[in-house]
Amino acid sequence: MQFYLNGFSPGDPTIATPQNRRGTQRPRTSQAEEIDVLIVGCGPAGLTLAAQLASFPDIHTRIVDKKSGPLELGQADGIACRTMEMFQAFGFAERLMKEAYWVNETVFWKPDDANRKRIVRAGRVQDVEDGLSEMPHVILNQARVHDFYLEVMRHAPTRLVPDYDLQLVDLEISSATSSHPVTVRLERLDPGRQGQVEMVKARYVVGCDGARSAVRQSLGRELRGDSANQAWGVMDVLAITDFPDVRLKAAVQSASSGNLLIIPREGGYLIRIYVELDELNENERITNRQLTVDHIIDAAKRILVPFTLDVKEVVWWSVYEIGQRLCDSFDNVSGDNSNTRVPSVFIAGDACHTHSPKAGQGMNVSMQDSFNLGWKLASVLQGQCVPELLHSYSEERQAIAEELIDFDREWAKMFSDPPKDDTGLGVDPAEFQRYFVKQGRFTAGTATRYETSLITGESTYQSLAKGFPVGMRFHSAPVIRLADAKPLSLGHVIEADGRWRLFAFCDLEAPSSAIASLCAFLANSPTSPIRRYTEDSEDIDSVIDVRAVFQQDHRVLESDAMPPLLQPKKGRYGLQDYEKMFCPDLRSGHDIFDMRGIDRQRGCLVVVRPDQYVAHILPLDAYEELGSFFDRFMLA
Repeated sequence: MQFYLNGFSPGDPTIATPQNRRGTQRPRTSQAEEIDVLIVGCGPAGLTLAAQLASFPDIHTRIVDKKSGPLELGQADGIACRTMEMFQAFGFAERLMKEAYWVNETVFWKPDDANRKRIVRAGRVQDVEDGLSEMPHVILNQARVHDFYLEVMRHAPTRLVPDYDLQLVDLEISSATSSHPVTVRLERLDPGRQGQVEMVKARYVVGCDGARSAVRQSLGRELRGDSANQAWGVMDVLAITDFPDVRLKAAVQSASSGNLLIIPREGGYLIRIYVELDELNENERITNRQLTVDHIIDAAKRILVPFTLDVKEVVWWSVYEIGQRLCDSFDNVSGDNSNTRVPSVFIAGDACHTHSPKAGQGMNVSMQDSFNLGWKLASVLQGQCVPELLHSYSEERQAIAEELIDFDREWAKMFSDPPKDDTGLGVDPAEFQRYFVKQGRFTAGTATRYETSLITGESTYQSLAKGFPVGMRFHSAPVIRLADAKPLSLGHVIEADGRWRLFAFCDLEAPSSAIASLCAFLANSPTSPIRRYTEDSEDIDSVIDVRAVFQQDHRVLESDAMPPLLQPKKGRYGLQDYEKMFCPDLRSGHDIFDMRGIDRQRGCLVVVRPDQYVAHILPLDAYEELGSFFDRFMLA
């Protein structure tokens, strides 16, 4: 990380200089407070959004929750590789990895053909394929994820902290032109002030308040879908067992007692067990069965025969009904009005899609929702992008949620079906394992691909960088930083700061000197997107950050011979930034040009969105196309 740009300051460099403390104050109750963004709900989606917006001192953000304080014991625990990549952008991936359980392999158990009352190991696979991500698939209590986000918010320039004990009563969207079109009533729940109502006027409101979202209900939108009429139990336990794979992720199918999934937890002792329970009658609610934790434990014992399970402590348990539900839009503007109106209220996470927990996608997809939305809100509020950009949130994330619902429906069905027997009914355990492997990229979160849109270009030049598919996340790879020979992962330079990135892959020995020409255009031309969209008073990389990756070994290049744009002078002292140039990590054999299929003769320009997704691939000399792309949504 970089610091001391505007002067030396001792202490923890992750704690930014406070520039705005509005987020820490309760509003007055006598009149409506005017803010930029109101976030309702302190779950994973809400905190991801708040952590992004907290880094912008000129954006007044509040986040409220009806709970009385931070989450102490979470329900979600699976953290996908793609989510870990996102956490790297927020700066806490390494700390989380140290604390979490790593899911390295998955085992599959089925009925023993010789005695179907017993289970035997049927297969063992690598959980994440090699090269899919530099990040692991890990397990960690949701409350700890919240803790990391809350720390990011406290250390941000705005020192943002949540306002607890506040419940949304209703919201009203003004039909007239207004700078703060959304009026929200919040009821206080804290002792001594119950029933007091605060009024807030906001430019934008985001509902991250769960499956029973009050924000969604205020918009008149519904979650629609179906139920599998199947009850499952889940429990976090400390237990003694002779089941040999208790510290591996294990999917177990029994002949007649149902199925279960074991997820080891952090710390070396705790385990989570998902257990198939009763099949529900049509239109029956799970509450009618009055299921207890003892039902879950007894069912798990039956499934694990011939192995034993002695539960010593139940940390948390719950029962749930498998179902998939989706909202038809994630904002307050319907398709018919999208050409004339810009959304001002959004929903994210469980407020707009719910599904079974066994694929581990709920928390992950919810955080990706608000990571998608956060930089767009910041860009519009700062006057960098046209308000119409906000339409892309619902367009992109609703399509991804539909894919998730379809996957979860198939995955949950296979998990609940009995193993195939002599009658031919049920699911073949081998097919179940093959499906798990086939869907590995989806469950890792790396299969997301955004369609061509205002902010995602065509794949015309995809052949220049085959390993960076347009619309998919920027797949990091090892490099060596030229200035100090430090090995690092290229994608880790992308922070959650709202900036666009231009990665120029080039050959310095090419006779055309494409990188010098590109940098001259970006630095000096009036049609350069950097010049058009960056204020004269700002650092040259404050909106669009340019980085170069050369083909040559780092030891044969001289930094002082590089274009000035790649060594910009920044901050109040005009200090030089030496961290814009990289080379392949040839010593380890990881040449990023080979790993990502970069055209060595022509090179390329990879345009990356603030949420780490590839927006465009262009030739190094495609100046007009580059300018036209940014002109579609940015404001000069």
